[in-house]
Amino acid sequence: MLILQRKKEQSLNIGDNISITILEIGNDWVKLAIDAPRDISILRSELVEAASANQEAVSLPLNAGSISKIKDFFSEKKENSENT
Repeated sequence: MLILQRKKEQSLNIGDNISITILEIGNDWVKLAIDAPRDISILRSELVEAASANQEAVSLPLNAGSISKIKDFFSEKKENSENT
């Protein structure tokens, strides 16, 4: 891991086509401007972790009790919408 210090309005380059500029610095945050080609994905780490957790949850097997609860939930929704 490379650790760098930068001041406001200073930049760093990654390769030939990615530039990161420090726009603002707060007490416990930093605002960055990232200039990169559109084909390079730039995501906050908490979004990547949330997506990974969702993928894991979707891949878990459902048991009969879970399926029954899901059916009951949608049956109730359908009944409520028909009564209104």
